[in-house]
Amino acid sequence: MKLTKAEWQIMNVLWEHHPATARQVAGRLPVGVKWAYTTIKTMLSRLAEKKAVRESKKGNTSVYEPAVSRQKAQRSAVKDLVNQAFDGAFGPLMHFVVEDQRLTAKQRRELMRALEVKGGREGPRR
Repeated sequence: MKLTKAEWQIMNVLWEHHPATARQVAGRLPVGVKWAYTTIKTMLSRLAEKKAVRESKKGNTSVYEPAVSRQKAQRSAVKDLVNQAFDGAFGPLMHFVVEDQRLTAKQRRELMRALEVKGGREGPRR
């Protein structure tokens, strides 16, 4: 599933506060986001079509909740990035991340620790 930048903003609201109506989503978007109510409804409908959110009715009001976890969406986004920018190979991505000057020493240690822990696993990851 591929999410646009705007859809990520809506999903972030829903992951933190669900279930929620379109008006509740609008009220929880970042301060600089000033979308019209109809724009938010359209994006929620598209997210429902993508099966990223579930829509239910309470009276005449639509209520939305995430249908996918944040982790699943992040995994999909990273796979798309790796496929587009690194020819599908995770090694060059990891090299890029480790060599990035903006990574703090603590972040580097955490990344290395995570790679050591995950490196010992056997079999394919799902």
